[in-house]
Amino acid sequence: MDILLTHAYYLYEDPAERQIMKPYPPLGLMYLTSHLRSVGFDVELVDATFSSREEHLQRIRDCGAPVVGIYVNLMTRRNALQVIAAAKATGARVVLGGPEPANYAEEYIERGADVIVDGEGELTLTELLAVLAHDGSEALSRVPGIIYRDDAGSVTHTVPRGQIKPLDNRPWPARESIDMARYLDVWKTHHGASSVSLITARGCPYKCRWCSHSVYGFSYRHRSPADVADELEHIRDTYNPDQVWYADDVFTMNKRWLQEYARLLKQRGLFFPFETISREDRLDEPTIRTLAEMGCYRLWVGAESGSQRVLDAMERRTDARRTREVMEMLKDYGIRTGTFIMLGYLGETWQDINETAAHLEESLPDDVLTTLAYPIKGTPYYEDVKDKLVSLKDWEDGSDRDVVVLGRGSRRFYGHAQRWIQSRVQLARHFSNGHLDPGAIAKTFVRTAQYRAAMYLTRREVEDGRPDA
Repeated sequence: MDILLTHAYYLYEDPAERQIMKPYPPLGLMYLTSHLRSVGFDVELVDATFSSREEHLQRIRDCGAPVVGIYVNLMTRRNALQVIAAAKATGARVVLGGPEPANYAEEYIERGADVIVDGEGELTLTELLAVLAHDGSEALSRVPGIIYRDDAGSVTHTVPRGQIKPLDNRPWPARESIDMARYLDVWKTHHGASSVSLITARGCPYKCRWCSHSVYGFSYRHRSPADVADELEHIRDTYNPDQVWYADDVFTMNKRWLQEYARLLKQRGLFFPFETISREDRLDEPTIRTLAEMGCYRLWVGAESGSQRVLDAMERRTDARRTREVMEMLKDYGIRTGTFIMLGYLGETWQDINETAAHLEESLPDDVLTTLAYPIKGTPYYEDVKDKLVSLKDWEDGSDRDVVVLGRGSRRFYGHAQRWIQSRVQLARHFSNGHLDPGAIAKTFVRTAQYRAAMYLTRREVEDGRPDA
């Protein structure tokens, strides 16, 4: 074996996901696996999703791989540090990749990582493995796109690596290397329909100030419609899922691409219900009609806020009013609407929160996910607030979510705000569905008033860095 690839996410230790139970396999690691195998490396992929922590760590201790590559995101930092320690105990070299490590290169290297891949992994890892096997550490400086500690003890960044083009010569993800049946069974058991994920493109060219672009930069590179259709046909013939998830950042980025892809699917008789993500400015009626004809049953629209002032501060480049119109069009074509809302962005006021609630009352999306803005290192938003940040946990035990922004509204205030918004939306639904239930309306009205009062009482509270605030 030349390398073992793994991650550090354990489904059954994630209370939120255990409530949802919609796991998907690690596409990035599966792409790495198929690529490295295609150029002659012996690769083992260990998917930890359904493992216990101890089972996974023991697998790492027993593997005997000379190199262990670990995918890390901001939610798996603590787990990843334990995997690093287990791999180092066997004498393996440890290589990290994913969106998190490059932002905290020194911290990860101090805790055992030998090399961090900065950006896309396939070409960098191909070159890096050859160097580690034959040339030794002194040759690392010649490998573009990595971070490591040099002989003088300094953490060194090599020159950036160019992005992979075209994508059609990439082998498809090595789904055969993991227990795909387990994912399909979990979906079928909990939701009555099995699901498989795939991507049609890499990256997002938009520059929202809070969004991390640490892997793909601000690129957008799409595969050919024919290559994606070929993969979907292979997925049908191999796994026969009930539906698919297009995991692109913005699925409808290129409208001509979408039309050609839809034509190919129809020509080949490939029809799968699916859900995906897009933006207001990449949706119009012809595009929505095409999505509906293709089988889109739910589209997630990243609204983020109902306040145009906040959207402009985020450099979101979307229109709050038109977002509501787009969601209405989606409903007209029978597509379920989902949306993301972010509260607490820099400069947000009481009025902005009220505008967001009104936005949701008017658009009435079927599914609403709300979050409190958190600064991801490496983003412009992080730079905007870094002097106001206080960590609630030691670095090893926390993540970029475990911080407070001094001077922002308190966590109590935003907790009430989230519940108030959800309650207002629920109240609006009561009046929109045509089947009025006076009892349910009264209960929701009372809850809405209670959350509004709680918001008012805590409106002047600000974060002061205390964990119990």
